[in-house]
Amino acid sequence: MMKKASLTGVCLYTAGALAQGACRDILVPRNPAPVVASGWQAQLVAGGLTKPRSIQFDSTGALLVVESGKGISRHRFTDNGGTCLHANHSHMLVELQDLNHGLALSNGGDILYASTAESVFAWSYNARNAAVTSLPQTLVTNMSNNDLVTRTLLISEKVKGKLIVSRGSAEANRDRAAVLSSGLSQIRVFDITNRSASESPYNFNTDGDVLGWGLRNSVGVAEHPKTGGIYAVENSEDGVTRNGQDIRENNPGEELNFFGFLDEAVNANASAINNYGYPHCFAVWDPSEIPNGDGLGVGKQFAVEEDNSLTDETCESDYVAPRLTFPAHYAPIDLKFSDGGETGYITFRGSFDRSSPVGYKVASIAFNSATGEPLASADSKAALRDIMTNVDNTQCPDKCFRPVGLAIDSKGRIWFSSDSTGEIYVLQRTGENSEGKFVLPEGGPTGDGSGNNNGNGNSAASTMLGWETRMLSWTALVGLGTWLVL
Repeated sequence: MMKKASLTGVCLYTAGALAQGACRDILVPRNPAPVVASGWQAQLVAGGLTKPRSIQFDSTGALLVVESGKGISRHRFTDNGGTCLHANHSHMLVELQDLNHGLALSNGGDILYASTAESVFAWSYNARNAAVTSLPQTLVTNMSNNDLVTRTLLISEKVKGKLIVSRGSAEANRDRAAVLSSGLSQIRVFDITNRSASESPYNFNTDGDVLGWGLRNSVGVAEHPKTGGIYAVENSEDGVTRNGQDIRENNPGEELNFFGFLDEAVNANASAINNYGYPHCFAVWDPSEIPNGDGLGVGKQFAVEEDNSLTDETCESDYVAPRLTFPAHYAPIDLKFSDGGETGYITFRGSFDRSSPVGYKVASIAFNSATGEPLASADSKAALRDIMTNVDNTQCPDKCFRPVGLAIDSKGRIWFSSDSTGEIYVLQRTGENSEGKFVLPEGGPTGDGSGNNNGNGNSAASTMLGWETRMLSWTALVGLGTWLVL
């Protein structure tokens, strides 16, 4: 059954050859237009989605989006150059309400992976026909736990047939996270080479290789394109005390962690030493606010409750410190590298447990493309370079975009989702000396948080022709040779 709905289509480009007027149907954000750093141009290209999380391009250039609580949608855009993109066709590829975050494609692009809090699923996928062509196969299971339900997925490009799965743990399970066999707060690697549908799913707690553990919630995981080094961004704990004293405002810091290379020998026994500290040790962001913190500096690990068996010294000697540390409560969600490996892009969804809101931005980190290492030192407080921010963080989270998933297209443009506003944005470099610009209709609104004129179907400016929703059913259409969502 065909069903009409409104989706956001957008066009824009004002750098150089094309004038702003050459891009029609420019969308207006739901909230006040973001601030864009110099050297960048940004635009809203889609809206009206349901909690869009992870995003990824398939082999045809279509954008796949996990809509949390709904399924996976597929979007095609007319590309008029720069950030002038107009959504011309969208449909539901898979409808499965339990899908909430994880998304990946096989090295050949013909298998689609997605995750729920409990399991990782795989479908055969025909990008040219824009359809899944099989029933879902369960690859990994036994991952349920209360809270922190995202299960981030990454398919290695350097070591074929390796699926990386990141799983956090709830605060109620924090003590169990200190036990390797629990499977909580870990990143594991699974060999999915030629895995048949008749084989039993992997059990996350007992199968796979442990890439790292003691990780509260590493939502963003990425592979450096030149070296193959695996990095992840970590959401640290809220409401932390130190020896009974509240230090939650500016500590602990969020983390960028390094896990080595998949082509090195990785096994569960050897990985027992790859513990990054949770729930015992955390990274310092503001040393001045940590009582009895003599000798602690940015990026050092500290013990939340010092005793005879756990001290700051044992945190430093027995656990792996972050490669970089970010301000507390920024909530990093995704990490993607530029093709050359010289830049890492990070989305920060924003604070939860802080008196004044922080985060809510897209930022970058400079890397040495040859070594795959960040240029900033481990104790740096200046590693991040803001690209796009909200105009007034004091209005967050209610009147802000909240960046989540990242994808980089074949032209090097940065796409990201904002789950709280149901939007997709595009960023493009325009030159270091150019003024930062967020493209809006000439003389039009700038977004007021009301939800009007924002591409959510409430205004004529936001309506996209041809939005088509096709509900998932496993009915084969004779003559097409594929399973389609109808």
